[in-house]
Amino acid sequence: MSTTQFGKKGWTPDRIENLNDKTFIVTGTTSGTGYEAARILLSKGAKVVMLNRNPKKSADTLATLKEDLGNAIPVTNIQMDLASLASVRKTAAEVLKTVPQIDALLCNAAIAQVPKQTFTEDGFESQLGVNHYGNFLLQALLYPRIEESNGRIVVVGSMGYNLGIKTIQFDDMNWDKNYSPNGVYSQSKLAQIMCVYELQERLKAVGKTGVKSYACHPGASSTSLIKTSGSLMTRFIWQIMKLTPMVQSAEKGSYPQLMCALEPDLDQEGFYGPTGKGYWTGPVGECKLEPHAKDKPVMERLWEVSEEAVGYEWNV
Repeated sequence: MSTTQFGKKGWTPDRIENLNDKTFIVTGTTSGTGYEAARILLSKGAKVVMLNRNPKKSADTLATLKEDLGNAIPVTNIQMDLASLASVRKTAAEVLKTVPQIDALLCNAAIAQVPKQTFTEDGFESQLGVNHYGNFLLQALLYPRIEESNGRIVVVGSMGYNLGIKTIQFDDMNWDKNYSPNGVYSQSKLAQIMCVYELQERLKAVGKTGVKSYACHPGASSTSLIKTSGSLMTRFIWQIMKLTPMVQSAEKGSYPQLMCALEPDLDQEGFYGPTGKGYWTGPVGECKLEPHAKDKPVMERLWEVSEEAVGYEWNV
């Protein structure tokens, strides 16, 4: 077993202290790693505001959490659809109105392996639109409150960032010419990760040290991500894989984002997740990030393209 900076067992929630005075925003909590992250935060005394698309699933999740942890737990849900920039703006306004403190924003929600090219209501290819543009705008709109709170932004990426082209396809962002489920998923996750490190650079350039931003990945975790949007064959293969030791529990898949949200003095320049073979499972710690994910000229251009796409300039 590999040894991480946290020892052979890696980072685990045992390191979390009492969170009674902390507030966390978590996207995509109706199942999988998002649900587990919210549950663990609540079990440690934190206040959690969940952002989810489906009202029925959100209500069921609230009921389940209260049944497990008690009716008095401080958890609420605000509806948000990352495939709609208008929805993201409406949700962010509600958060800023009702949530006075954000100790960390955990951008966990995503879609994956969409079999055919589809588009968001704003005209973006769906995986890039949801995973990157929607999350980018949410972070930008909530940034002032996070800054006031000396909080953190945690982006849940994927090792998939390294499975497609090693740059951003600026000349065809909607992938009209060469759409592929894996290729575009990889692109969306690369874009998400790049903007984490570009935000770090921009904050450093103006001498702001209050907000910290982190990129992590959940490894291969037993979640409904592929079941939600993948092709029939992809879903079938994934269901088989979930029965093998190559795939870990959703709870363990939540550890990297919790670590990035909570661990004191964690190096922002790292990329965190399971450290075992292929970074699929294993003790949570720092993983190698391939150089193309920090290609500075590409990061800068992506940031500008993203601001133009969502119609909002970050105030950093």
